[in-house]
Amino acid sequence: MQQQHYCVKAEEQVPCFFIFGDSLADSGNNNRLATLAKVNYSPYGIDMPSGPTGRFTNGRTTVDILGELLGFTHFIQPFATADGTNNILDGVNYASGSAGILEETGRHLGENVYFFRQLQNHRIVMSQMGEILGNKELRRRHLNKCLYWVGLGSNDYINNYYSPQFYNSSKIYTPEQFASLLIEQYRRRILKLYKYGARKVALAGIGRIGCTPNSLSLHNTNGSACVDHMNNAVEFFNVKLLTLVDQLNTNLTDAKFIYINSYGMGGGDPTAVGFKYWKVGCCAVNKVGQCVPSEKPCENRREYVFWDSFHPTEALNKITASRIYSAFDLSDSYPMDVNQLIQMPSDFSPL
Repeated sequence: MQQQHYCVKAEEQVPCFFIFGDSLADSGNNNRLATLAKVNYSPYGIDMPSGPTGRFTNGRTTVDILGELLGFTHFIQPFATADGTNNILDGVNYASGSAGILEETGRHLGENVYFFRQLQNHRIVMSQMGEILGNKELRRRHLNKCLYWVGLGSNDYINNYYSPQFYNSSKIYTPEQFASLLIEQYRRRILKLYKYGARKVALAGIGRIGCTPNSLSLHNTNGSACVDHMNNAVEFFNVKLLTLVDQLNTNLTDAKFIYINSYGMGGGDPTAVGFKYWKVGCCAVNKVGQCVPSEKPCENRREYVFWDSFHPTEALNKITASRIYSAFDLSDSYPMDVNQLIQMPSDFSPL
């Protein structure tokens, strides 16, 4: 059994943490949806005290661990089970497996909560918070101090652009045109989040989707370590997202946005940090790249980069979360890391 929690007692460094994302951050929002993209069964959660939760890994996700580094002693609750009590003041996780920036993304797998609907769910929570706190001004002050995490876009490539049997986007757009389409939609959603009171926002870039076991099994690498054309495509998105961060920081001077370089953090030599296996996942997978139900996974989970065909193990999530919170390399985040972001003053002027 792997270690479950950090042995440190930390005071919460932000009063609340809101999470928007996909399966890399989903903590159970898809459990009740009619979709193939749900994992509330073993061996998922094998290293969680309570077993399967709907997280797409063996233990904690990156945002779970980031929450611990921020000082939270409990996981941020998923929207699906949030009850509108005082607990929502700590934040809510809206992430949904297979969800993307575009509404149609991932729909061949079934239902998901795409970015716009996640924002709609946030509006519901905001309304409940207004009732708890008593008035809109107290709610605004509270929301201004929160950390907001947004990590979307991977599925718009994996479960849209690079799934031509279900979607025609790759026939209509070049990779750069598709990235522009995504960023324009993304920009509008982020401005809506700002309108809702977000002032400290971490925007995660897309990782090296061409290096996942699924991509390596489906595509010819032509002698390369990864499927380069897929990685090159998401780099268009990442460059545009970096530009968007600059534009947001220039135009919205009472807020701060940072870019998380997921792509850069996914480079380097895995063996340098103790991993032995990175081309295959720890569990046997089904036709959609998720673990076969109840089948025994590998024993040495700390030595695997990937848990299934898409999602990292808790071992990798620990490293990633640590670098997000406090940059290991200057390129990990821009223009600052999460630790610096949350220390920014929150006494912004009213909307």
